[in-house]
Amino acid sequence: MKKGIISVVVIFFTMGVFAQTSNEIDLIQAAFGIEKIAIVNNFVKPSPEQKEAFLKVYNEYELKRKKLGETRIKLLNQYANQWENMTNEQADTWMKDVMALSIKQDKLIKTYYNKVKSATNAKVATQFYQIEVYILTTIRYSILESIPFVGEKKDRIK
Repeated sequence: MKKGIISVVVIFFTMGVFAQTSNEIDLIQAAFGIEKIAIVNNFVKPSPEQKEAFLKVYNEYELKRKKLGETRIKLLNQYANQWENMTNEQADTWMKDVMALSIKQDKLIKTYYNKVKSATNAKVATQFYQIEVYILTTIRYSILESIPFVGEKKDRIK
């Protein structure tokens, strides 16, 4: 099942790497959100009584996560335009933005772990945390796997 999750995440993420307009970003985010909720529903198992409360908190979380996703796509587009001839200043600015985004993403998951726990219970919140961290880690891995190193020549990339 994890391979299926990886496939869905990588497909939608890869589509988003080169999105140029906000409309494309919105489409990708919406498509990924639909697929992602199916993944989450497969792993996060609130009781029937907790389901509505969980979904309310989860939908709130998704709105905030999507905003961070837009930032990630913009940073990747910036990198795609600069990687081959990136200056030290550009590299430093880009890395500071990437690290700040990473901190925000991790903090968001932690915040919503507590909100899910309050709305449901610790077990459901742990399931939420596990699947969200798994998906985020998969996305981060796919980014690092697919982008060239700064200054790497195009003709050396396979």
